[in-house]
Formats: sequence, C-alpha cells, structure tokens
Amino acid sequence: MAAWIGTVLYLLDLTIKVVALGVVPRNRRPSSGMAWLLLILVIPFVGLLLFLMLGRTSLGRRRHAQQAEVNAEVAARTAPVPTLDADFDGPAYVRSAAALNRNLGALPAMPGNAVTLFPGYEESIAAMTAEVARAETSVHVEFYISAWDEVTSPFFEALVAAHERGISVRFLFDHLGSRGIPGYRDFLARLDAAGLDAHAMLPIRPLKGQWRRPDLRNHRKILVVDGTVAFTGSQNLIEPGYDKPKNHKAGREWVELMARVEGPAATALNVLFATDWYTETGQRLDAEVSTLAPPAGKVDAQVIPSGPGFVTENNLRLFTTLIYSAQRRLSLTSPYFVPDESLLYAVTTAAQRGVDVELFVSEQGDQFMVFHAQRSYYEALLRAGVRIYFYPAPAILHAKFFSVDDDVVVLGSSNMDMRSFALNYEVSLMMLGPGIVSEVRKVQDAYRRVAKELTLDEWLARGRTSAYVDNVMRLTAALQ
Repeated sequence: MAAWIGTVLYLLDLTIKVVALGVVPRNRRPSSGMAWLLLILVIPFVGLLLFLMLGRTSLGRRRHAQQAEVNAEVAARTAPVPTLDADFDGPAYVRSAAALNRNLGALPAMPGNAVTLFPGYEESIAAMTAEVARAETSVHVEFYISAWDEVTSPFFEALVAAHERGISVRFLFDHLGSRGIPGYRDFLARLDAAGLDAHAMLPIRPLKGQWRRPDLRNHRKILVVDGTVAFTGSQNLIEPGYDKPKNHKAGREWVELMARVEGPAATALNVLFATDWYTETGQRLDAEVSTLAPPAGKVDAQVIPSGPGFVTENNLRLFTTLIYSAQRRLSLTSPYFVPDESLLYAVTTAAQRGVDVELFVSEQGDQFMVFHAQRSYYEALLRAGVRIYFYPAPAILHAKFFSVDDDVVVLGSSNMDMRSFALNYEVSLMMLGPGIVSEVRKVQDAYRRVAKELTLDEWLARGRTSAYVDNVMRLTAALQ
C-alpha cells in the first residue's frame, strides 16, 4: 500500500510539473511565469493551490464585456475631440504620449484645466468637504479605503447634508480595502442609516456567489462634484494613521498628494466613475457624463485609466514612454517601487544617459513583503546613478507622482509596481506644461529637505540577512 501511494504521488507530482510548463507562461510576462513555475516545481501541491487561487487576473466575462462596452462608447463620443490642440507648443514626445494614452482607451488630452495641489493630508480632506458643501447637482465619491472617523467625519456629514437637500450622492469603496479598517461594520451601518447610495467595489462574498482572486482590487481615488470639479491622487478617505492604534503609538502618518482639477479633465474623471458605477450597480449615468465641463484654466490634462479591464497595461506603457523621453531631469515618488524589467531598464537607462534621476521612497515600509522586494532594486539603481532619498520614519510616504523635464507631471493612484500595472484598477492624471511642473517641484523640494540620501557604500554594508530577505521578497513580487 505504501509503495502504491508513493507511486501515485510521484505521478501526480510529475503531471503537475509537466502541465504547469505549458499552462503557466500563457499570456504572462516571463518574470511572472518563471516565478510561478519555480514555486510549482519546488513545492508542487502548495504551488498549484496558490496558482489556482492567485494566478488568474480575469474578473469575469460580464465585467470585461461592460468595460469593453464603455470603452467603445467613450471612444465614439470623443472621436471628434482632438488629442491636444493644433497650437500645442510642447515637445513632440508629449504629443506622442497623449496619442498613446488615447489609443489605449483613455480620453483625449484637453486644455482648459485649473489644477491645485494639496500635499497636506487634512488640508485636502477639508478642500473636498468644502466642495461637497457647494454641490448643486451631483457628488460622486470613489475611494479604495474609506472610513468614517474623526478626520473624515466632516466630509461624510457634508455628503449626508447634500443628500438631504436633494443632491444625487453616489459612493463607491473597495470591499476588502475598507473592510480591513477597524470599525468597518459601524461604517456600513452609518452609511445605511444616512440613506446614502453606497456600494462595495469588487465584493468577495462566497455565500452570495461573489468570488474572485482576492488581491484584484479597485485602487482608485476620485471625487467629482457637479461634473465640473474633481479630486484625484494617492490619498484614501481615512485619517492619516489609518485608524490603527499601532500607527498612532508609533506616530506613523501617511504623506499624500492630491490634486483638485476644474475643467474638462473633471469630466474624464466623472466618466471613469460612471464606468465603475455601471460595473458595480448595473446603472448607467449617461446623462451625467454627456456634457463636457467648461474651460477653467490653462493646464492641458489627460486622465488615464488602467486595470484588469485594460489588457494593455496603460499606466506601465505611459510611464516607460515618458521616462525614456526624459532629457534633463526625472523625479519619481513611489511608496512601492517594484518595477518589472521594462520600467527598471527605463529608469536606469535614463540615469546612464546623463539624466538627473531621483527616487523618493519611505525609509520605513508599511507592508513587509513589498518593502523588502523594493529594497532588492536599490543596488541596481544606485550603480546606474539614480539618487535615492529616504523620507524619514515614522512617516509613510504614500504619494505617487513623477515629473519629466519641464514638460510633464503624472499623478494618481498608481504605484510603480507590478500590482498596480497588472492587478489593480488605477487612475493617473497626466498634466502638461512648466507651470504645473513648477508646482510639483515645490513638493519634491520639500521632500528633499527632510529626506536622507542613500549611498551605494551604505547600502552594500547592510547585513546579509536583510539582503537575503530582500531577494526572497523580490521573487514573491513577481507572482501575479
């Protein structure tokens, strides 16, 4: 009997490995395919189970069909609108990047936007609250993590007041992203008691037949008021310590960057909200996104959606295109910098071409695996000439943006990691011109004043155990 069981297990082990060789690499980047294969070859049964749970990035035919339907409709409606005006006087690569974005499913880059940056956490929540208080027709809210706490309470009270005076208030929050926050059940009860039209995005409720890969999430942060004013960026709708006692005890707060946008780009963000609302509720908001917001400023801007509904990895293609186009200066801020090969080559090549490249990251991470995976890239970056700045602990630098020369700023919810490129729904805002770049540089200068620069010698002197953990976590980052 023991010999028979051993033979069966051997054959099953061999079958798993042989089948995996032909199945795992399909439609998957080589690094990801090799990581999954290595896991399955080393621990076949556990590796197969993890692959079955986490190896698929599809969210189902219905969601993909709805996304394709909306993409086609947006493309048809905006076909007469040019991507940048004929009199746009920026560099040729910017026009090319805008065309790329549009071809991948984004709306055109449009002039006439006014942009205000909010690097202060409570300042941005106060600005969003004030905008909701002025709402006349609609308020659309979509945030990955949401909580009704002492910092966000004025915002939610403004939502309730808007609802009570007859404003259409619609609210989306990511199910798992918000569920992990203390007080989640009370949060749901307060939303229900207030009568707000709120829905969880990508819900996972097996008993109700709602199941999918659990780490496919909607990571977007969007607020649109009256279809003309919008906010987007890196900040979640929660107090800066994420309602976690351990963060409060350590004095750990998140550092963010949000943008208030008034003008045609607000319409684009509203279209993106309407897409997610349709996907989660089945309700179309055609009437509320049919009119383009009037010009309000002088910034050209383009909204770039990305996620499982866009198989072309829109954000990754834009990022690498712009980074390869840099000629003088490239400044990157990313809390989770875990690049694939294409992005790593773009950044290191820019430095090797003589471009002044800097990367701002947190000295201390809030996610063990991602933090150590990120650290595994520091040596290659430093050797290429990239200057790395550690934002001091205990703060967590969570802002996500970069600037190229005096020409372009990209800001939004997308990290520079493989999860944001392939697994999460994200939104990025590309803004053009030296004026907005100058405003962003003020934020970068503030970071640099408090940050500590990492040197290659310091990094090579770190312990072997730490280096080993970094390299192991780098492997896990490729499992997607």
